[in-house]
Amino acid sequence: MNDSEITPASCHQYEFDIEIVASRSRVWKAIFEEINDWWLPDFHVAGADSVVSFDPKAGGRGLIEETPGGAGLLWFNVHMYLPEQFKVYLVGHLASEWGGPATINLRWSLNESTENDSACVLNVFEARYGKIDEQSIESTESGWRQLFTDGLKAWVENNA
Repeated sequence: MNDSEITPASCHQYEFDIEIVASRSRVWKAIFEEINDWWLPDFHVAGADSVVSFDPKAGGRGLIEETPGGAGLLWFNVHMYLPEQFKVYLVGHLASEWGGPATINLRWSLNESTENDSACVLNVFEARYGKIDEQSIESTESGWRQLFTDGLKAWVENNA
């Protein structure tokens, strides 16, 4: 593309649920206090020795990954944190090297399971706007599903 071409921005959203056999408070604790324990190795972007942490305060550090050598990645800023409702709203940016530029609005919420009294349901909602292509959206959605199923769900259900 030359400098005179303009690519119009677009918007895409998706949503999915993952049932986790644990209480909402147990899963909520794992999301914020144990995130590095369940964050899968393939999702450590800053380096294999990086540590993922989550400061849930609005305007705080947010979801961040840092290495001992000082490299790091700000995955998302916290837009709104509602612990009484088991909801967190996040905002992140996608650099052009990863398919952007785009802005991502993400919501993670935990709901009671209507089918299993000893379970809760993680609801993931993402809306992305900017430069978007089908492959990027499919890759992101499958990545979140993998992280929350093979990472969070497996961790919580095996470490109750």
